[in-house]
Amino acid sequence: MHREEIRKIIKEEGIKFIQLWFTDLEGSLKSVSIPASRWDDVLTWGASFDGSSIRGFARIEESDMFLYPDLSTFVILPVESSVGKIARVFCDVKTPDGNYYEDSPRWILREALKDAEKEGFTYYVGPELEFFYFKSHKGTEFLDFKGYFDYIPPDTGEALLRETVELLASMGIEVEYIHHEVSPSQYEIDLKYSDALTMADALVTAKFIVKYVAEKNGYYATFMPKPVEGINGSGLHLHQSLFRGKENTFFDESDPYHLSEMGRGFLAGLLRHSREITLVTNQWINSYKRLVPGYEAPVYICWGRYNRSPLVRIPAIPLEKKSSMRVEYRSPDPACNPYLVFAVLLTAGLEGIKKKYDLPSAMEENVYHFTSEERKEKGIESLPGSLIEAIMEAEKGTIARKVLGDSAFEKLIASKKAQWDEYRTKVTKYEIEKYFPVL
Repeated sequence: MHREEIRKIIKEEGIKFIQLWFTDLEGSLKSVSIPASRWDDVLTWGASFDGSSIRGFARIEESDMFLYPDLSTFVILPVESSVGKIARVFCDVKTPDGNYYEDSPRWILREALKDAEKEGFTYYVGPELEFFYFKSHKGTEFLDFKGYFDYIPPDTGEALLRETVELLASMGIEVEYIHHEVSPSQYEIDLKYSDALTMADALVTAKFIVKYVAEKNGYYATFMPKPVEGINGSGLHLHQSLFRGKENTFFDESDPYHLSEMGRGFLAGLLRHSREITLVTNQWINSYKRLVPGYEAPVYICWGRYNRSPLVRIPAIPLEKKSSMRVEYRSPDPACNPYLVFAVLLTAGLEGIKKKYDLPSAMEENVYHFTSEERKEKGIESLPGSLIEAIMEAEKGTIARKVLGDSAFEKLIASKKAQWDEYRTKVTKYEIEKYFPVL
């Protein structure tokens, strides 16, 4: 939209406040609210804020930063307010000299997309967003004990989902499917694919709306990867493709998997660099409670079609629907920063195309049933098993540093090492129960 269009909307809809949205390095949503009367000033001069107070942003001696709205993201928020209507707009972060702030996650994704654009590609992403509903934020009491695709009374979770879909639709975010997932009180929302920057904004928005609807109705929604032990955790499966104009470059009718040479190169890049980018796709200590065998989460670095045990899957498509050809990367969890995840996945895939990586043979057997010797024999590696292992792999690799830049990469590493150090000094309930009585 243009400035005049937005001015007209603000006036005709009686918008009172506008929220300026952005995320920190870890993907947490941040917002600065301005009275609608200040909109023109912010468009001209930006909205200043203290960058040193935002995780992963500036040091205290260089803290002044400015938010500049991306007009294409302006939309009325479908939330209840005692003061009148509220709008939101995503913002780019700039420094006082007017340059884009290079450690801003949204800018990092913009830069990564330029590499694809140089080759004439548009990078599309379609996410499967999983999460849990609980009765309150004070504990993990389930709303239901249903299983995969179950639809039996009571339908509290389904009602929350339907309301969420309606609110997202009012903001221009299209949902393809909603359903109950495998674990009790676990649900999934599948967003219709779009270009990566639009989808990253949509994911941040969807997570906000999911939580808003749950809280409004007296419940609690969480995107924590593994909130309850002994059951499946929540993932963020990402369906990816590269288009040139209207052509899906991943499709090849003559290939047994209908996967083109370009698609095979992209897939090979994802596999080869998967260990070093796991710190970005799975950035929390809790992420690695999900990435264990036996709970449908991918652990082993391989690929297949119908098989859901490998890291990457090639979903089957009707031959007449070439545009649906895609690769599904299954390890990320919904607590990631989508801007950074899309950026590292795209860069890893493009590396595979540019350098013509060899693609290993597909694995159509259940990898979870293999012994460690069988996996070694077949050359199947595992993803990092803990946050500290993921940190070490990221430091050894090249992709995350290349994508994030030295400054943001070092900030991310420092933050995650601090979290690991804090965690490893804690004495857990498990240790007390296991060792205290006998040692």
